[in-house]
Amino acid sequence: MRNDDFARILDTSDEWISTRTGMKERRYAPADMASSDLATRAAQHALDRAGMSGTDIDCYIVATVSPDFHFPATACIVAANLGAVGKAAFDIEIACSGFIYALPIAASFVRSGVFRRVMIIGVETLSRMLNMEDRSTAILFGDGAGATIVERSEFDSFLACELGADGKNPELLYVPAGGSREPLTAESIAAKRDKVAMSGREIFKYAVTKMVETSHRVLAEANLTTADVTWMIPHQANLRIMEAAARRLDIGRERIVVNIEKYGNTSSASIPIALSESIERGMLHDGDLILFTGFGGGLSWGSIAWRWTA
Repeated sequence: MRNDDFARILDTSDEWISTRTGMKERRYAPADMASSDLATRAAQHALDRAGMSGTDIDCYIVATVSPDFHFPATACIVAANLGAVGKAAFDIEIACSGFIYALPIAASFVRSGVFRRVMIIGVETLSRMLNMEDRSTAILFGDGAGATIVERSEFDSFLACELGADGKNPELLYVPAGGSREPLTAESIAAKRDKVAMSGREIFKYAVTKMVETSHRVLAEANLTTADVTWMIPHQANLRIMEAAARRLDIGRERIVVNIEKYGNTSSASIPIALSESIERGMLHDGDLILFTGFGGGLSWGSIAWRWTA
């Protein structure tokens, strides 16, 4: 879905979208593809790269706000698709912070000895949740999935993390109807209250502030500074947000992994997609310090310092 495609249905242009978001195009899953289908593809890609099968994974964690169903958990379906019936599986719903929250959970399971290998999958089919008449949100989001396997090793790559949330004003980024607060009705569907709603200006300021604060804290906890960061892999929400945060952290543009121009904001899938592409391009080397950072609905946020091992 290219910017010019939106220009045909909304009062916008490629230049307007590119200037404000850094996005040029985004992907939409076909109508017959659910989040579990997309997640299964990403998971199989990770398994193939690692030389593993679905049964080699002890626990599946899916981060998503666009599950197949309210229940059961999408992770249960994905595990079954991969032949891993009987393995632990559950979802977390924290929107764009999904990967940031899931990685410490997986690392904790592995560190404690509960599981040897945990798969994290960030997946979204947000195209089903967009009001295509709302220029402020329709242009932003895309569909995608990315998967990561965390396993026990002699060297602990997980250096530090900080997570946080502030639920005082959920209406800053939410879907108004469809939950227990406001069950779906014919009227709410007609009013498109089952679609994403967002207050962009407030989100922008909040996002930059929290990404910078948490990044400084996790690096300090690991006795590191921003000068030690090899790659910053942020949630791909908006290019201006990423660049503003990087400037305040004194991290040069050449050290930020950015692919927002191709995919838009894929919420919980954005960081694992960016990580996967970084690996495929040969960008990551043994000993590199990666700073994962992001924010999302909740409002939620977090950062992780991770030492890459090849």
